Amino acid sequence: MAGTGGREEDLCEGQPGGGRGEREICRRVGGGVEYTGGMSTVGVRKDYRPILQALSEPGRNRVLVVDGGGSVTRAILGEKLLGTAQRNGWAGVIVNGAVRDTALTTLIPIGLRALGTIPQRGESGAYSTRDEPVVFAGVTFTPGGRLWADVDGIIVADGEL
Repeated sequence: MAGTGGREEDLCEGQPGGGRGEREICRRVGGGVEYTGGMSTVGVRKDYRPILQALSEPGRNRVLVVDGGGSVTRAILGEKLLGTAQRNGWAGVIVNGAVRDTALTTLIPIGLRALGTIPQRGESGAYSTRDEPVVFAGVTFTPGGRLWADVDGIIVADGEL
């Protein structure tokens, strides 16, 4: 894996407590295949605006983990938001929900994984959280922790492994 000095599976081997892995439930729909970074989180329900706000900040090679509640009825991220992430220095985005514009997102050279795709854009919603731990796929994604992603899946840890 680029930047980690070894393969993702090697990060957990022989480590006390190891890393927490996410089984491959999220599809790769971005141009970046291997990426790593500190985590920041956003929790939303069908509303893309809190995600845009987060991605408009300097990314500093972080990974934004978005908990969309597992909903695939509205896309909460697309080509425009991923382009914003790239311009602002984010390493990748993980979405527990749906995205759109994947013919274009695969051309943007940062990581993007999502549960699924749908053409309908997100809508306004009152619910959102920022930089609080989120849990999906049996894994807790903690702001300030570290995330590694490659073709085999995702590993998260509270710090460096």
